[in-house]
Amino acid sequence: MSHKKLLACCVELLDTFNPEENCVEDHLKHFLKKNKTLDENDQTFIVEVFSGCIRYAPIMKVVVDGFYNVKEGKRSLRSERNIYITLCYMTVFRLDELGIVHFGNFVKSQDINRMHNFFSFFLADENLKKWIKDEWCKHYDPRFTQDNLLKPLQRWMPELEKMISQLADKVANKNNLPKKVVKPATQPQEFNITQPKPRAIPVPERIPKLHKHRPVPESTYRPPKEQTLLAEAEEMNRRRAEEILMDANRFQFRAAISEKSAKTKKIMAEIMDEEDSKLDFEKNRARPLPRHVTENIPIKLNTAAILREGALVQKKEEDELKKLLDLEAGAKDASEFLEWQQKMRQKDYDEQLAEIERRRLEGKLSHEEAILARQTLVKENRQKVQDMKEEVEQLMQEYVHQRMQDEKEMKRLVEIVMSGHKNAILAREQLREYKRKIVEEVNIESQELLRQALEDEEEEMKRKFEIIQQIRAMEAVPVVRQKFVDLASTAGHQLLSELSILELKERLGLMKEAERKSEEEKRDEILTAKQGKDKKLMDTLEQISRHRAETSKAAALKLEKKRATSGKKPEVKDPKLQDLQKKLQEKKAERLREAEKMKIKSDKKSAGRTQELAREKKALEENRWKELERTKEKQAKLVTQGIRPGTRSAQILNRSPAARKVSA
Repeated sequence: MSHKKLLACCVELLDTFNPEENCVEDHLKHFLKKNKTLDENDQTFIVEVFSGCIRYAPIMKVVVDGFYNVKEGKRSLRSERNIYITLCYMTVFRLDELGIVHFGNFVKSQDINRMHNFFSFFLADENLKKWIKDEWCKHYDPRFTQDNLLKPLQRWMPELEKMISQLADKVANKNNLPKKVVKPATQPQEFNITQPKPRAIPVPERIPKLHKHRPVPESTYRPPKEQTLLAEAEEMNRRRAEEILMDANRFQFRAAISEKSAKTKKIMAEIMDEEDSKLDFEKNRARPLPRHVTENIPIKLNTAAILREGALVQKKEEDELKKLLDLEAGAKDASEFLEWQQKMRQKDYDEQLAEIERRRLEGKLSHEEAILARQTLVKENRQKVQDMKEEVEQLMQEYVHQRMQDEKEMKRLVEIVMSGHKNAILAREQLREYKRKIVEEVNIESQELLRQALEDEEEEMKRKFEIIQQIRAMEAVPVVRQKFVDLASTAGHQLLSELSILELKERLGLMKEAERKSEEEKRDEILTAKQGKDKKLMDTLEQISRHRAETSKAAALKLEKKRATSGKKPEVKDPKLQDLQKKLQEKKAERLREAEKMKIKSDKKSAGRTQELAREKKALEENRWKELERTKEKQAKLVTQGIRPGTRSAQILNRSPAARKVSA
């Protein structure tokens, strides 16, 4: 659509719009429904321009009202008001999108005198930057006015002024002919002679990369973790002790608490769990722990471990020497206290053994009672199983009889259906033979045509291959493009330190030799330091081995002494335990008597019934396999006779007797 018609549609929308009667959306729908010939782009443009004029009506009203108040505007018609509103909206908001060319076409489609008067008034600096800006700021934020309204106009102002001047020339009826362009005189240039290629830069030798050194481990400059854990444990214990002291001081005098504390409840729960865990009836047997190797496994020590153990051995020897010196000086021996302590520990150990034995006997007694209850339950279950077997036997006999009747009926129906299909099979066989002959003739003709096409293609490939070989032979002719390089001459850059390639290689060799000598000296120093360190470690290892030998010898003597002094396991004598042992033996004897009674005694009647059921099951299984074999044979016969297994005829043959009766 032309620019004039688009502008006319926008003006018509504004002329016919009445905000008191209908809304913007309804008015647009009514207009677009009336003008169905508009394409999609024109509809979008008209809708956006109309919506923008309605949305920013205060901005347009300021400009158009001001134009009608001046001398040139008073001569214009009031009916042209919407034309000025539409052009004002395009100038302020849509100039970046339209461009000066399309905008100029919209302006030139109207009367030149009216457009010149309106834009001369609207874009004049004394109007736009003064009173129009002030009026716009009354309706909108000053920052919005400056950034979104005035800045785009100032950016397009040179093109707009040029357009206004063109309108003025048309009004004055001036003929703007283009000026004649004078061509510049031809300037002579030098010949483009091929310049020699610059001298190639020699490829430098690759400098080998040094291997990345192993970083120092963090544990070298970091204290061990055990010290930190000990310090944290000490701090925690100290805080806990302070809290307990504060609680004791705060709650010195109060009434007694009848309810058990949380700590007491926790201990009671632990005791109950421990007693429950010792009951072994109806419990899954845990796998035993794997056998551990008790021999001394040699451990490879590093330098830090050797030095730590050496320091520990040295400290132990110093402590032992100090203890001997104190005894020699008259210090008191703690052997009497240790002997009393050993007696008290033995007494506590005997009491603990008695408690353990009591719990063990109670657990066994509970186990025997549980076994008796289980035996009673097994006896009841056996009686139920016997009743169920008799019922199943009766049902099996009825099922076998019904199955035999169904098989006889199915055989009879299969014979009837097979006799009725012989004629249809013969006709299908003749039709298949006729189609096979036609297919063979078509295949022979297709093979002949394919052979001829392959021969033509092979000849074409041979011709192309010969042409490719000729092209490759022409491209294989060598072209000498390298220049001779003198390694003894310099590059010719006129530098004081300029050297040839041979001199550079010689200097590089001397530097490598000096570096190699420096590395050998460092290697010797490192080797000497390592030998001294190894000697110190060997001395420490020898001291550690002597200390271990002495310690092992002392431990062996102590163990032999302990074995000699220790007797047999102490027997626990308690009348309560003896009563529990007697009660346990009675329960065990009762359980054995019940188990002897519950042993299954085979009788001739049950054995005969079992054998009969086994025979019937075997016969039923054989009949089922024979039936499957007969079905497969029938399907094979149908395939050989030209009837596919998935057809309706095959489905009728494979149906059950009852289904075939219904279909018949």
